[in-house]
Amino acid sequence: MPLVTPFQTSFGTETRRDVLLLRVVTPEAEGWGECVAMSAPLYSAEYVDGAADVLRRFLIPALPAHADAHAVGRALRPFKGHRMAKTALEAAVLDAGLRAAGLSLGSFLGASADRVSAGVSIGIVDSIPELLDVVAGYLEEGYVRIKLKIKPGWDVAPVRAVRERFGLDVPLQVDANAAYTLADAGHLARLDEFGLLLIEQPLADDDIVQHARLATRLTTPICLDESIESAEHAAAAISLGACSVVNIKPGRVGGYLEARRIHDLCRAHGVAAWCGGMLETGIGRAANVALAALPGFSLPGDLSGSRRYFTTDITPPFELRDGHLTVPTGPGIGVEPIPEILDEVTTAIEWIPL
Repeated sequence: MPLVTPFQTSFGTETRRDVLLLRVVTPEAEGWGECVAMSAPLYSAEYVDGAADVLRRFLIPALPAHADAHAVGRALRPFKGHRMAKTALEAAVLDAGLRAAGLSLGSFLGASADRVSAGVSIGIVDSIPELLDVVAGYLEEGYVRIKLKIKPGWDVAPVRAVRERFGLDVPLQVDANAAYTLADAGHLARLDEFGLLLIEQPLADDDIVQHARLATRLTTPICLDESIESAEHAAAAISLGACSVVNIKPGRVGGYLEARRIHDLCRAHGVAAWCGGMLETGIGRAANVALAALPGFSLPGDLSGSRRYFTTDITPPFELRDGHLTVPTGPGIGVEPIPEILDEVTTAIEWIPL
């Protein structure tokens, strides 16, 4: 699926998404799950073809008969890693089970809101004037929070320009995608003057200790993304003082049940949390919006409307209304692919019987 505009981060540029969907068919219902792995192993070690392979060879064959979402987690636990593939499988089984029960995902997870505030993530662009035009456009659409991707050489100047143009009242945060080292602490401290909500994943994903050291040198709150792959990782990071905010992405942590556990942990420790995104179609977006409606998600998430990324989504589009997205209330994730649109973009189908 081609993206509306190229999306550039510190590790690369995406112009399209190769989407892996799972459809679980049971005697009672059907369910859908989306794998958020990228085409290449840049954000994490996972990539979409690898996810398809591990699902086909190991994860799906490991499922017990009549598995619910909890049984999926137990069956997949022996397999190391591959959290994005596991999330897609858990989500599809969970969706099917909830549809059969007539229960929405939001209700199942414990959602306390019927709509969630929407932020937008803005990739690295060619110039500051272009960036200012992009930010202005999204603010006019109604997004309540702006996130800027940054990297060495594209950080202080663009942030200063956005603050000077739009003022301190605009909630603003930055995301480095692990592009810096602790040696850059002095430079990153220059961002403190701009009143940012947070700086997301400034250092390497496998170095929580260095993040704890960096936190003592910044007044801007540190948010961890790639470093948090489980509730255990979140607990360690919070204990070490490595972060005061957590970005919870279900695909990164292995599923919506684990995402809820991390949410509960953060809420218990007074740590702010928000729901991240991975350029999902309406399938993954519906599930994320339901998750983001839990009471501990205190900051706007990367939950943009469908047209932020796709000219035509594969589900009825999510529309921004007054800076918010409506939480689906139908059974399961509350949306389904539109068959004719799905057919247009489908390149391969494989059925795996249990």
